[in-house]
Amino acid sequence: MNNNKALSWDWTESQVLEDEITTAARTAAVEMGAAPVSPATGAALRMLSAACGAKAVFEIGTGAGVSGLYLLSGMSENGVLTTIDSESEFQQAARTAFRLATQKSNRTRLINGHALEVLPRMAGAAYDLVVIDGDVREISSYIEQATRILRPGGMVAIVHALWMDQVGDPARREMETTQMRQAVTGLLNDERFIANVLTCGDGLAVGVYCPPE
Repeated sequence: MNNNKALSWDWTESQVLEDEITTAARTAAVEMGAAPVSPATGAALRMLSAACGAKAVFEIGTGAGVSGLYLLSGMSENGVLTTIDSESEFQQAARTAFRLATQKSNRTRLINGHALEVLPRMAGAAYDLVVIDGDVREISSYIEQATRILRPGGMVAIVHALWMDQVGDPARREMETTQMRQAVTGLLNDERFIANVLTCGDGLAVGVYCPPE
């Protein structure tokens, strides 16, 4: 990658101005090791939730609420964000962030648990957007479940799709890199989705669900 490309990416990230609440949530996430989305990735998630008029969003990986704040700001006013994480400490930080952002309590549903135990209980074809930011070792199963709960025309978004810039390097064969590479490639080649990879942050793979009639 040439220097101009790197400068372009840095400039893109710098154009997203975060408010104090999101900045505080980002700081909390870093301190707890929750790996928050970059500002540009957050802005992309906000745009996606607005583009599909999201009233029901399912997020795998609450973290400290950074991505949730962006999603809520793009969703319909009566939209509900359902977000799951196995770390109760992360979700407590997210609750604080949502409360400080004066989000009504009925707009968020936080579930503490393992995603693959919770997802099968979610209603089919009921969600406008599914955001995946969970254990990369389980990502293929997440995508399978996301496809089940998405409505036609809904979207799936995979955070960290470039996996620390390792996915594009064929020489990197670590297990987590390989899992992410296979998941993103699978989404791009899945005939049920119109998909692409956005290069904001650590990569955001997005697919619009268009099942055959």
